[in-house]
Amino acid sequence: MEIGQIGIISVVAILNGLVLLGLSIAIQRIFGIYNPGTVKNDTYECGMKSEMESQVQFDIKYYLFAILFIIFDVEFVFLMPWANLFNFMEAGTRGFIIMEAFAFVAILLVGLFYAYKKGAIDWNQEPA
Repeated sequence: MEIGQIGIISVVAILNGLVLLGLSIAIQRIFGIYNPGTVKNDTYECGMKSEMESQVQFDIKYYLFAILFIIFDVEFVFLMPWANLFNFMEAGTRGFIIMEAFAFVAILLVGLFYAYKKGAIDWNQEPA
């Protein structure tokens, strides 16, 4: 494909997305029901009366743990093609593929060790 064709396809895809977004907003405005009130805008907790504000601050450790989980989950996604194609590789390239996989895992283990040393995974650590 040439650059011009890729540009045209990109513009058409972006315009298609914007048209569909505008269409969905227009349909919601036309057919949607909007009745705000004090009862509807109040915090809802399983039918029980609210005991505190809904804007509670969570400890940063939860976010760090979630980010670490996503990183290592994506690592698995990147390692799966290597594992699936390993049997179809020639004998000479198998060693190279294994070395690449070990290097990739080693880099991620260095990141995990760094996160451990910084206390990102230590749940018993007191907040500073």
